[in-house]
Amino acid sequence: QVQLVESGGGSVQAGGSLRLSCTTSGFTYTSYCLGWFRQASGKEREGIAIISGRSDRTKYANSVRGRVTISQDKAKNTVMLQINSLTPEDSAKYYCAALFGSDGCSYFWDVNSGYWGQGTQVTVSS
Repeated sequence: QVQLVESGGGSVQAGGSLRLSCTTSGFTYTSYCLGWFRQASGKEREGIAIISGRSDRTKYANSVRGRVTISQDKAKNTVMLQINSLTPEDSAKYYCAALFGSDGCSYFWDVNSGYWGQGTQVTVSS
């Protein structure tokens, strides 16, 4: 049974930081791309960062580049997202996802592909 469980969301003041974690199970971690996506109220889901479970290759969305770092602990099948300099525009539900094919990891996939977690809410107040 595949599971992706996000944690670390919450409420934070603008300018602050958060570290999200996603613990995964039920699939061969190193054969997958792991990604973080977010969806703000009334907006489409957008990709933020992805990492290859095998090669550690990363990709970031231009909208968050320089403020976000994706990392992983392969021993724990866990992927993390560090977000700095938060603004109210970062308020959204953040999702962890996995897509088979760790040799690629060059694009953000749509919600109909791969495995997804239930999300964790991040709210940034000004």
